[in-house]
Parts: sequence; C-alpha cells; structure tokens
Amino acid sequence: MKFEAKDRTILSQIGVFSLLDLALCLPKNYEDSIIAQKPREGHVCVEVCIKNLRRASNSMLIISAFCKTWDIDIKIVIFNAKSWHYGAFKVGKELILSSNCSFAYASWQLTNPKIITKTGQITPKFKKDIKDEKLAELIAKYITKQNLQDEGLNENEIEFISGLHGVDEKAMDLLAKLKRGEGEVEILKFIEIFNYIKKLNSKKLYFSNQKCELFDISTWLENLPFKPTKDQLNAIEDVRGDLRNDIAQRRVVMGDVGSGKTLVMLASALSVYPKTAILMAPTSILAEQIYAEALRLLPQFYKIKLVKSGEKNLDFSDINLIIGTHVLLYIDLPVSPLVMVDEQHRFGSAQRSKVGTLVKDGEKVATFVQFSATPIPRTLSLINSSFVNYSFLREIPFSKHIQTQILKSGDFNDFLEHIKNEISNNRQVIIVYPLVQSSETSHYQSLSEASEYWLKNFKNVYVTHGKDRQKEEILREFRQNGDILLATTIIEVGISLPRLSTILIVGAERLGFATLHQLRGRVGRHGGNGYCFLFTKLKSTPSRLLEFCETLDGFKIAELDLKNRQSGDILNGTIQHGAMFEFYEYEEDIAIRAKERFSSLKA
Repeated sequence: MKFEAKDRTILSQIGVFSLLDLALCLPKNYEDSIIAQKPREGHVCVEVCIKNLRRASNSMLIISAFCKTWDIDIKIVIFNAKSWHYGAFKVGKELILSSNCSFAYASWQLTNPKIITKTGQITPKFKKDIKDEKLAELIAKYITKQNLQDEGLNENEIEFISGLHGVDEKAMDLLAKLKRGEGEVEILKFIEIFNYIKKLNSKKLYFSNQKCELFDISTWLENLPFKPTKDQLNAIEDVRGDLRNDIAQRRVVMGDVGSGKTLVMLASALSVYPKTAILMAPTSILAEQIYAEALRLLPQFYKIKLVKSGEKNLDFSDINLIIGTHVLLYIDLPVSPLVMVDEQHRFGSAQRSKVGTLVKDGEKVATFVQFSATPIPRTLSLINSSFVNYSFLREIPFSKHIQTQILKSGDFNDFLEHIKNEISNNRQVIIVYPLVQSSETSHYQSLSEASEYWLKNFKNVYVTHGKDRQKEEILREFRQNGDILLATTIIEVGISLPRLSTILIVGAERLGFATLHQLRGRVGRHGGNGYCFLFTKLKSTPSRLLEFCETLDGFKIAELDLKNRQSGDILNGTIQHGAMFEFYEYEEDIAIRAKERFSSLKA
C-alpha cells in the first residue's frame, strides 16, 4: 500500500511511512461534545442554567446550576478561578459545558468545565505535529478493511484497529480500556512488531555472493592445542554456510568476553583458502593480538599480513589473511570473498559507511561477518534476524571467577589493602575514571586530579585516556611492566592483560550495562580470580548496579540493559536509546508469531 505523493510528504513529517504506521497512530484522547442524557461518572456534555455563585476561597469558585439536560440541580467547582470566570458564569446564563463529572456530597458535580458551542461530535486528539483534523482525514482515507487485509492483518486485528479509529463512543471506550491496561494490547503489540519486521525486510538488499570452493578445515580443528566449544563449532559452520550461499550474507557472531571469537575468525579465514580473507579491528593493539593468535594457530602454509598505519608499497600477492585497523579502508586490497570486522560499533560512522567498499566487487558482494562482545537479547536478535543472521557464543572455555561488589567511600582503606596484596602477587590493577579533567557537574575525582595520589604512593603506575596519542604504546608498556593503570573507558574493548585481576570503576552509576560488562571482562580472562569494584557516592545504591553484581552472563546483562535503557531505533539508527516501540515490550512469543505471519505472506 502506497500513499499518494502529497499525503506521503505530510505523513513522513510525523514518522509515518507505512500503512501500519498510520494505523498505529492512535488518539491520545478525545474531545467529546455528545450530550450525555443521564448523569454518569467521567466526561459529560450538558446544558445548564446558572443559579448562583460564591467564592469559597481566594481561588475556588462554587456555582449552583440547574442542569436542563438531566432536569436536576448540580454543582460546578472551579479551582484557581480567574476574573473572567465570574463574567462567563453570570446568574441566569445558559451554557453548554464539557467537564469531568462525579457524584460528591449528595449531588452531581462538574469540575473545571469548558464552555463549548458545538455539540454532537467526537474529535480525536493525536498530539502530533500535524493538525488533528488532517490526520483524522488521512486515517479515514487509508485505514480501510481492504487495505489492512492487504497488509496481512487477520479479521480480528482489522476489527480491533478499525474500532480504535471509529470516532465514536465505542472507540473512546476501547482507548480508555487500553489506558487502564484492560484492552487487547496484545493485538497492538503484534501489529507493531509485525509492521517493524515488514519494514526491516524491505530494507534488505540482495546481491550475488562471491562464492568460492571451501577449504576443508576439519583436520586443522582436530589438531588445535585446545578443544573448541560446541558454540564455536556451530558459529564456524554458520559462516561456512554463508560462504556457500548464492546470496551474499551478513552475520553477527556475538559472544561474551572470553568466549573464543578469535578462533571463529581464524577458522572462517582458513575456510576460503587459498583466496584472501580480510579482518579489520578497531585498535592496533587488538589487531596485533589477533595477528599473534593467527601466527600461533593457523597452519604454516597459511600466509598472514598485519597492515600498520603509514605502511607503503604493500604487496598482497600470495597473502591469505590481511589484518589491520581502519587503515584498510584507505588502501587497495585484493578482492575477497570474506570480510570480517571486529567490534564494528567502535569505528566512527564515516568509517562504518566505508566498510561497504571492502565488501562489494561489481555486482557481487563478499560474505560479511561482524564480531561483537556486547551481546544483545535473544528476542531483539530474533526480530532483527530479518536483516542479518546471528550466531551466539554462550559457552566460555574456562570458568569465570569474578567477584563484583559495590564500593563506598568508607571502604577505600580495605580496597588499598586488596590492591597491595594483588600487586605483591604479580597481578595488575586498573582504575577507571569518568572524566579526564575536573568538572563542576561531577561529584567524582577526574583522572588528572586522582593521578597525583597514585603516582606518589605506588610504583609502576601508568596513565592514559582516549585523546592520548600515545595510549596504545602506554597500554603495551603497562601490559609488560605496570602495576596500576589509571585510565578512562578506553580500555573497555580488546586489550588482553593476562595478569590483570582487579578493576575499579569510579562513578559506576554513570555507565551503561554494556560498558560496565566490557570493563569487568578485562579481569580474570584466563580463568584466574578477578575482582570488579563499582564505586558510587550515592547514598542508596541503584538497583540496576545490584542486579549487575548478581550475574556474569553477558546475555542476561543485555536483557537487563534492554529493560533499563531500551534499544533505540535499530531500523534507522537515529535514536540510540529510549523506547523504540510504544506497545511491544520484547515478548519472544509475539516476535515469533510476527515472523511466522510475515514468512507465510512471503510464501
């Protein structure tokens, strides 16, 4: 269903792009001017004749009136009365009033009534950036039974959504029930997510895949110095399946910190041998770590190239895997059937938009695999899978032993004893500050303010932050020689620190769950004991931090994050947080039903 050009322009201004978008534009309330023939609780319109009025206080006006409609005396109460009320409600005046009505003190009472001149109408009020009358006109024009049927709704859904747009007392009653949580909100949830899945699928573009003969990696997998997890093997097979597909595929391999994403990267790259695979990482440290693992684990005949910033006259002949940072976006690379990006959200928007140049070769497109250590909930993945495929690494090759606890100002001496003990056992500590410089709006010390204390009282203390041009070199130095690292959240992603046992996050309530989880993931990465301290000056610890302390499961944390922060606009990427859906609350059964309905329509 397409809108007429002039209507499409108007509707796009309020974010309406599909028929179901328009169907879900429900009134916030109604202006009801139908005369109520009998007294009732709630909104009424009646004709009255003013009998007398008196001031009950400086701001309250009490009026006695005869209700001609009901043939009884009633009271009218006006709070915060202005001088014009005394003129408008003069004794003997006959008025039509629209008001909330209740039975109080043995009589029917109207509160803060509005004087109206037209009756017999129910006018929906939408509170959109368009005139109510125009939006109501467009709804009446397009929201028809046939159009809704063509969109894939069934009879029950059509009847319900049409009833809400009926502009009558039935519609008012339906809306009132929804506001009280008594109506069939499940239908609205379904329509909303069904509409979203339809729009998501319409954005999907189909290209021919750069297919290649897959290399047999079974012997290599069997001879690894460790046994891959079942999840790793499944993810590897998922990528190999994508490589075999006639249509180019996009996949997200999502795994918690330490779940073994690097093995999936290397196995995927080896699968396209002897052709070249490309892998882009967000930092040179992470690129170097992946390169080191590739040299350690991949067969000797497999040629690997680490591309560093500033290198010239690069020769990629006979190279099977190219690893680098965003520098790969600005050099000539060989055509590849497989492009992988680690932690793509860490790149800038301009860099992300250029990733397409790595992927496309004429009419054919490479298999694109994105790796992420920031899990998103299964339900959201299920919805979004209309657009991209997902593989999950839930198993961790080793047991995590990380204690997470809240730290208050009075606990500082105990914390000092803890880190002294850890350092004496050749372990490392990171302290993460919310800001580099002091700020009048922050109740916490900044990195620059706190550095003096740590540098004065401890040895081998390193300091860095996001704008520090030497940050990667400092992180390398700390990994080899440091005891304490003072930093901002730049150490959230990627760097492997085998000796790191403790992290303190200052002002933890200021950070989202995803960032907290990534920071906590820096410790205990090789199965040793780890400690994560969340420092807050708030008198009452936020419940979300207590919930965070109770689980190490990144997928559970993603569910909590979704509950607390909500997802933003996945479809357009314009809203990074807050409610994307007005009715739908990420119930998995509704998402499954919506996808099944959409699949049946396509079939």
